[in-house]
Amino acid sequence: MSTILEIVDSLENRVSKLLHQHNKQKATQEELIKEVNDLRAQQAKFLEEIEQWREKYTTMKVANSMLGSDQYKRETKLKINSLVREIDQCINQLSE
Repeated sequence: MSTILEIVDSLENRVSKLLHQHNKQKATQEELIKEVNDLRAQQAKFLEEIEQWREKYTTMKVANSMLGSDQYKRETKLKINSLVREIDQCINQLSE
């Protein structure tokens, strides 16, 4: 009879340890999920910031070319031509 009690006690101890480990793992998982979500939000913020810097860079290139910089004149002419074509398309759509 005492061996059965010892086996039951041993099983109880093991189950208790497993439950404790499970709770620790669950808490760790929740912390990691929160950290992942924070990092994803930070990544989205950085990507948005990168896009803003790209837009500023493009604007600066256009401004430099308009100020006489030979380096970006071709790109500026292409951009202006593209904008003129878009305006022409809009005018055509409005006249229809």
